[in-house]
Amino acid sequence: MSFIRHTLRCATRTCSIKWQQQILRTITAQQSIQYRCSSTVSADDPSQFPGAKAPFVSELKLLLHTDYENVPIYRVMDRDGLIPDESQDPQLSKEVVQKMFNDMVLLNTMDKILYESQRQGRISFYMTNFGEEASHIGSAAALEMRDLIYGQYREAGVLVWRGFRIDQFVDQCYGNCDDIGRGKQMPVHYGSKDLNFVTISSPLSTQMPQAVGAAYAMKLRPNNDACVVCYFGEGAASEGDAHAAFNFAATLKCPVIFFCRNNGFAISTPSHEQYNGDGIAARGHGYGMATIRVDGTDVFAVYNAMKLAREYVIRENKPVIFEAMAYRVGHHSTSDDSTAYRSAEEIEVWNSVEHPISKLKSYMVRKGWFNESEEKEFVKDVRKKVLKQIGVSEKKPKPNWKEMFEGVYSEMPANLIEQMKELEDHINKHKDHYPVKSFKV
Repeated sequence: MSFIRHTLRCATRTCSIKWQQQILRTITAQQSIQYRCSSTVSADDPSQFPGAKAPFVSELKLLLHTDYENVPIYRVMDRDGLIPDESQDPQLSKEVVQKMFNDMVLLNTMDKILYESQRQGRISFYMTNFGEEASHIGSAAALEMRDLIYGQYREAGVLVWRGFRIDQFVDQCYGNCDDIGRGKQMPVHYGSKDLNFVTISSPLSTQMPQAVGAAYAMKLRPNNDACVVCYFGEGAASEGDAHAAFNFAATLKCPVIFFCRNNGFAISTPSHEQYNGDGIAARGHGYGMATIRVDGTDVFAVYNAMKLAREYVIRENKPVIFEAMAYRVGHHSTSDDSTAYRSAEEIEVWNSVEHPISKLKSYMVRKGWFNESEEKEFVKDVRKKVLKQIGVSEKKPKPNWKEMFEGVYSEMPANLIEQMKELEDHINKHKDHYPVKSFKV
């Protein structure tokens, strides 16, 4: 206190009134700190730790995840296509709802034919989207074309909504010379620069940190009016990349929507063996992110929620974890037989009364917007187009074999040039042993 008195006397003699007042405020703050440090902290005093802000308590207990309520599931339509709370009806026009329905039916029809194409040995691999059509179409309809999409491998409906054509889907699955990916990816690993859809790659969750980086770049743009949407499954959320992405997005405050398709199974691993907590949405709290959970079989719930999430991430420059609860009706892929780990009766429930197309159809019937004969004609037309395109796509040559060396570096390094020359000499020397006529010259 002697130091304080001395300082005050000096300030009075040499400083202006303004500076005297500043010194008095500083002294008062020092005295307050000294008092708090010397007194006993009460149970309701907030902590001053830099790592977390929380009240002190005197009762010791373990906090369990069961102490907290589960994140609720937002729903607009029930299984019969009824909307109990009319205030939640997005009031979409007949034309928009019809496009939603047609795009889901197109995806469903195309899946059935291409799945059989793989079973016939005409393509090497395929993955269907049965049961998850609403999460694709509902989310895509709420976005703008300028929003950037990072998919995992079961988001073909997003591309359908954005205008990816049947011939582009089939050409990619056949890996021919007109495939946008130039034959460098497995079937269903789509990509389209024109539609702002980043090419899919197989390793789980590898796209998630990439999506955060893209969102951070968007944030740095003046007057940014776009966001990134990163799709992934609940199984992929167990990968390390997912946790790194969540933390980066939260701490860097990036406009990214993490869209989790929780369809119940990571290949043959059911969700209850994948995690012990409250799904994926609950992880948002731990990382300091906003979160929302919706009925992924309800196209209107997904649409409304995605509109809200998009507005939030762009306005606040903060991420959202978005969990769409659904059920994977089909096998994981053509490499899987899901009847080995679940019953046919269980599948049938989700393929009928709980199916997203059935729910939207019931809504349209009630509105007087559904025409049975038009739907049958539409399905017939889609089947005809897909089958015709398969006949065209499988006759197209494969990309030139040099594609395996090209398209990675802006300037091909010397070692790749040397390897390509060696292979070219080898092929020219042994043409009779290679199907060179199947590849574009």
